[in-house]
Amino acid sequence: MPSFTNRITHLFGIDYPIIQAGMVWASGWRLAGAVSNAGALGLIGSGSMRPEVLKEHIQKCRAATSKPFGVNVPLLYPDIDQHIKIIVDEQVPVVFTSAGNPATWTAVLKQAGIKVVHVVSSSKFALKAQQAGCDAVVAEGFEAGGHNGREETTTLVLVPAVCSAVTIPVIAAGGIATGRQMLAAMVLGAEGIQAGSRFVASNEASAHDNFKQAVIHSVEGGTQLSLKQLTPVRLMKNKFFDEVQQAELNGVSVDILQKLLGKGRAKKGMFEGDLENGELEIGQVSALIKSVQPAADIVNELWSEFELALRHPLK
Repeated sequence: MPSFTNRITHLFGIDYPIIQAGMVWASGWRLAGAVSNAGALGLIGSGSMRPEVLKEHIQKCRAATSKPFGVNVPLLYPDIDQHIKIIVDEQVPVVFTSAGNPATWTAVLKQAGIKVVHVVSSSKFALKAQQAGCDAVVAEGFEAGGHNGREETTTLVLVPAVCSAVTIPVIAAGGIATGRQMLAAMVLGAEGIQAGSRFVASNEASAHDNFKQAVIHSVEGGTQLSLKQLTPVRLMKNKFFDEVQQAELNGVSVDILQKLLGKGRAKKGMFEGDLENGELEIGQVSALIKSVQPAADIVNELWSEFELALRHPLK
């Protein structure tokens, strides 16, 4: 059990202030359930799910764990109203929203008794989330995998800036895969951390094993923020990344970029394991991840490393 509690552990009813990010094609009910059973907060990533699939994952997750879990909802999802209805009907206790205006759905979710957290990339958006009634925010730095902020503000700068701007609890994300990094984020003012890339390399993640192996063999400089004309996303460098990079250098239109993306590229790469032609979303911190482990071991290692670093911060 943790040696202390704070607003994040109290808000979610969890043992450790650790949240597993809701990542497309990687975080289904098996991963979310395993993380929640280990004492952290597991999230189902709904961005790659049709409404009926999301409902199935929520029900299976509830059967797999008696502990709190949540759903990550990208607000730009085309069937967002159906997703919200399912989440409310299924009485999901926690929702993390991202990629959109939190004012649109926060009140609806809060009315249903759901805790709401919004992912932000700036202090300005953090204040908007607080004004919308969110219970907490995730300050996600430029290092993070998946969709990202255009400002390219790093976690080291973003977290203290957001903590100074809002009074609600702040969860740090982007470039966090070890207990020492977790301690650093909390020294900056965060009350919890969200880790994505570290949980991609877990036994329970629904990502293809080819992708998991690519993650643990990643190196510094192996990822880059791309597609800033659309919605910025950090990608592992491969043939598809090179095609996108060349298209952007050639100054192609947004329509052509969307057409390049419109072939199920994320599913092809992360879920089906095509490491050349697929879109591989992962964070910079993948360069520090060296093995695929059970999700419970990841939670326990993060907390053990954090406690050790707390006792001996300069070693």
